[in-house]
Formats: sequence, structure tokens, C-alpha cells
Amino acid sequence: MSTTETTAQVPPPRRDMGPEEAVDTAIDEACRALHLPTIRRRVQEMAAEAMRQRSSYKDFLADLLEAECAEREERRKQRLVRDANFPRPKRLEDFDFAENPNVTPELVGTLSDPAWVKAGQPLCLIGDSGTGKSHLLIGIGTAMAEAGLKVRYTTTVNLVNELAEAADEKKLTRTIARYGRVDLLCLDEFGYLDLDKAGAKLLFQIFTEREERRAIAIASNAPFSEWKQTFTDPRLCTAIVDRVTFNAHIVETGTQSYRFAQSQRKRRR
Repeated sequence: MSTTETTAQVPPPRRDMGPEEAVDTAIDEACRALHLPTIRRRVQEMAAEAMRQRSSYKDFLADLLEAECAEREERRKQRLVRDANFPRPKRLEDFDFAENPNVTPELVGTLSDPAWVKAGQPLCLIGDSGTGKSHLLIGIGTAMAEAGLKVRYTTTVNLVNELAEAADEKKLTRTIARYGRVDLLCLDEFGYLDLDKAGAKLLFQIFTEREERRAIAIASNAPFSEWKQTFTDPRLCTAIVDRVTFNAHIVETGTQSYRFAQSQRKRRR
């Protein structure tokens, strides 16, 4: 049985080139062929620095490869954040702890550790509008994406609508499986709209698909006791509450809107 190997073809240097130009061209073409954009961009600068430092060939090569790996990892993080589909950028380090004493730096530090996501544990952010739930949800999701995990953000109503359309198009199983593959599903505006039995059943399938395997984080303005108003079927409501609270991290962001407080302060100026 024969195997065929694919090799990158680097064109030979032109005959009219000088030795140094020929070497530069060969490096440039090889970097293109091997998809090494960072080395291609930085090799001249780093070669000059290596000469100044009198670095060994191995040290110079190691520096080049480390630079390529570092930028490749940074591009991967950026791609994971972009693929998460966050509506706006929010970072945990920008959260105003002074405005909301219910949320502490220690708590956020715990939630910024990917361990709970890798363990498939749920996160519930419960509090009134303007208390920082969405900021925390997006910030935590961003931190997880930058840690190399696959994250997906959506609102509850958008998810239910997407599932309903998928059901109509006979693509529900595929859509549920796609949501089941991400490491962390961030579900915002949970409890803002009442769901009929059909919508609640669709959402329940997402929770069942991810239960104890993949983490889910929700942000809700309604306490658990009021979820019966969102899920009109009592049994479905109980089942969903059980799934999102079992072994969960529950964070209560309170009732005082710091958005409103900031607006009030601006008016007084």
C-alpha cells in the first residue's frame, strides 16, 4: 500500500539575486508555504536582535518559534471570542465592584477560573435589571473563550425562536447537537418573556442535552420562585429549575440598579 506525501513547494531564487537577497526570498517563500506569518513578518527584526545578542542558532530558532506560537494562540483566542457571538465587549476587569457590593472580586475570581466550566457545572446570575448580570455573563464568557474554551452567547427568546424554526425545517436534532458541543452556553434575558408549553419543551431539550456534561450560564431578572410565570407548565418549570440549580454556582446581584444610579449622578452634575 503506497502513501502520497504532500510537500510545500518553494520556488528557487532568481539567478540575478545576490546571496543575502536570495536567502531572504527563500525564507519569505518558505514562511508563506508553511503558513508562518509571524516569522515571515518578524524574521529580519529578530535576526538583527539575535546578532546583537550573539545568540546561538538554536536560541534564535527557539525565539522565532515561540513568537509564532504566541501570536497563533492570540489569534485563536480572538477567533473563539468572535465565534461566541457576544453582542458587545464586556470584561470582568471592568466590572464596578464599588457600585454592586453583592458581587465581590473574590467571587469573580472564582468564576473566571475555567474549572467549573470543565466540570459541566451551571451558573445562575439572578438580580434586577441594571445590576450587572449581562456584564458578568459576557465577561465570564469572554474569559472562558480566552482560556481556549468554546462559548456561545444568545438570549432566551432568540434560542427558542431558533429551535422552533429548526423544528419546522426538520433540523431540530442537528441544532440541539450543535448547542450541545460548546463548552459554555451563555443564556441571557432568561425569564423576560413567558414561554408556552412548546417553547418550554424546546428549551428543556437544550438543558437535557447539556446536563452534567457541558456548562450553562444564565442571567435572569426573576428569582426561582417566579419562574412559574415564565414556564406555564409547572412540571417543565420544576424540571428546568432542577437542571440549572443542581451543583450550580448561584450569584444574586441584588435589586439596586447601578445604571440608574449612574444616570442620577450625571443629572446632578
